[in-house]
Amino acid sequence: MSNQTPDTTQTPDTTQIPDTTQIHNIGYRSYDGPRLGRAYARRSLFSQSLRGAYGLGRSAKSKVLPMLLFGVMCVPALIIVAISVYTKADKLFVEYTQYAVLLQLVIAVYLASQAPQSVSRDLRFRTVPLYFSRPIERVDYVLAKYGAMASALFILTASPLLILWIGSMLAKMDFAEQAKMFGQGLVSVAILSVLFAGIGLVMAALTPRRGFGVAAVIAVLIVTYGAVSTLQGISYATENTDAIAWLGLFSPLTLIIGLQNAFLGARASFPGEAEVGAGLGVIYLLVVLGLVAACYGILMRRYRKVGL
Repeated sequence: MSNQTPDTTQTPDTTQIPDTTQIHNIGYRSYDGPRLGRAYARRSLFSQSLRGAYGLGRSAKSKVLPMLLFGVMCVPALIIVAISVYTKADKLFVEYTQYAVLLQLVIAVYLASQAPQSVSRDLRFRTVPLYFSRPIERVDYVLAKYGAMASALFILTASPLLILWIGSMLAKMDFAEQAKMFGQGLVSVAILSVLFAGIGLVMAALTPRRGFGVAAVIAVLIVTYGAVSTLQGISYATENTDAIAWLGLFSPLTLIIGLQNAFLGARASFPGEAEVGAGLGVIYLLVVLGLVAACYGILMRRYRKVGL
């Protein structure tokens, strides 16, 4: 009798199991080209944000509002030019420095619609960490977004002034005088663009909800201007004219009006034609610079954490 026990272990029959393991070549390969770095990424983000401010590269629906507002900004300038050429006027009916003030509502609506589009979507969909995973840092993101929004506003506000200047040349107005006034107008809208862009981006970056951002921008620009104008009117009615120019320090738009009056030769447009002297104009300028610096600092602080 054999003392050996049978081997009960069973070896699986591998011939019955199909071999499904495969190696696929999906085209990945090493990159040996130049590394473009932060500067290129910053320029690309600036370009993409600027194009997006006018709906370029986006859906047709996204182009409607910015292009419509751009047209609304330019149509009055075309009408002014047509009248000036037809009547052979020796000067334009609207000063270059006053044009943006007269169409402030259009500028506010544009900023309120595009500032949240520029930054709120990145916050809502949490794409900011994706930007920072590339060779781009917080300062690059803030500078690109700030520069793009300021540039978009400058295009919006400077284009009508260019139309006015071309029209003045067609009407054969004095070249030197019109060139000087046109330059003053460009300086004015450049300051306005930088200031308003900072305020709009700060309001939009505080919340990922686009609706709240729109309301905040409108409130800061329109409501503050209405409140300051009302207080200035009350001061004029009560013959407290010395307070009129000082009250202008408390609204973004009245800050621009005061600067224009103090340094750019614009006529006084405060109630009672209260003028802003050179001394007070320096304070206006310091307040504007302080607001711009504060907006930049707030944006830098807002984007300090990557996982926003």
